[in-house]
Amino acid sequence: MSLETSSRSRIQQVAAAIIGNALEWYDFIIYGFMTGVISKLFFPADGNEYISLLLATATFGAGFVMRPVGGVLLGVYADRKGRKAALQLIMGLMSLAILIIVLAPPYAAIGVAAPALILLARLIQGFATGGEYASSTAFLVEMAPPGKRGLYGSWQLFGQSLAVLTGAAMGALVSYGFTPPQLEAWAWRLPFVFGLLIVPVGLWMRRHMEETEAFVHASRQPAAEPLVLGLAGNMGGMWTTLALIVPGTAVFYVVLISMPGYASRQFGLPLEQAFAAQTVAVAVLTLMTPLSGWWSDRIGRRPILLGAQGMMLLLVYPLFWWLEQTPSITRLLAVQVIMCVLQGLCNGPVPAAVSELFPVKVRSTAMSISYNLAVMLFGGFAPFIVTLLTQRSGSSLAPAFYLMFCLPIGLLGAYRLRAPAQNAGIESRGAASLSEGAGRV
Repeated sequence: MSLETSSRSRIQQVAAAIIGNALEWYDFIIYGFMTGVISKLFFPADGNEYISLLLATATFGAGFVMRPVGGVLLGVYADRKGRKAALQLIMGLMSLAILIIVLAPPYAAIGVAAPALILLARLIQGFATGGEYASSTAFLVEMAPPGKRGLYGSWQLFGQSLAVLTGAAMGALVSYGFTPPQLEAWAWRLPFVFGLLIVPVGLWMRRHMEETEAFVHASRQPAAEPLVLGLAGNMGGMWTTLALIVPGTAVFYVVLISMPGYASRQFGLPLEQAFAAQTVAVAVLTLMTPLSGWWSDRIGRRPILLGAQGMMLLLVYPLFWWLEQTPSITRLLAVQVIMCVLQGLCNGPVPAAVSELFPVKVRSTAMSISYNLAVMLFGGFAPFIVTLLTQRSGSSLAPAFYLMFCLPIGLLGAYRLRAPAQNAGIESRGAASLSEGAGRV
């Protein structure tokens, strides 16, 4: 897409990426919110709710095992066939996964085939979502006007936040609107049905996306080196990307996805009120993300990331300790809002920062590998790890300890952004679309 492309066309392209990305993540996220119900219906364990919950959270994590596989294959596809083609394929796969969950009978009806269907859906979701981040990030950053890559890249995580916001709202809606027996009988499927009904909109919008000018230009050039060698030459950027993703994915799955169920189980807070607090906090996160992306175009990615992640590291333990002392919805809301403000500051700069580390021809593949390894190792199994740590230690502060382990890794990644070799390497390896301002990190 050329710089002369009309503002209206750019808005349409960004909207297609945002809506599609939000739809991709919505179903992935709503499973996390409905884990408590799904564990009872699909993973019964002779009345042991703790074992059922562990099985359900393990299945949630199993989807992340497929993410590196999907990330590599779909990343290569995006670097070979284009961002548009990859994003359309990803949407189709996610549609199939949603359909399986919507139609899956419970364990009481078909026995062991029920959890097998849920596992199959999660694996398809993991494969599809594995390629979503890198493909949509590459698309948004490559179509950005000069000096606006931070803002345009931030729309990727804006879409994820929008998915969490919608999922939290749906969780609150079904929790308020239906009794526990109704929720377990059929109402738990409603959030998934909602996602399935909106799928055609995402498919239509992605069909009408335009390929980025940077990819079209790069695809016309002869391959300078095999893909494997291209990736090997970008290992430093891949390690930096992995480090930058770790704290965000840990916060995402611990503070956002698992918090309503955690607050209800650990502190006895009403689930519907916990979902309502979640909705407010995620709304703050959603608004903060593009603002921090815009800000990073002016002062740089690195200062924002170091400052926000440093503040989270200092505050996470005191915040969880404060919540544990006198649990209440007001305190839960305060903890979530503070964490979401700081995470929103991190979300904005990250997509552009990691895109700027790679040339066009390997960008999607390199980002996919690093991103999905980080999410699989530190995000996908985070609910399982936190549940296990809480049960074994008896401490309500297990989530804080896990985040305190992950945040320093992100600080190391942000620190590495200042490496002059990385900045110079973008231009020398031919990322023509990002050559201007590439060193603003």
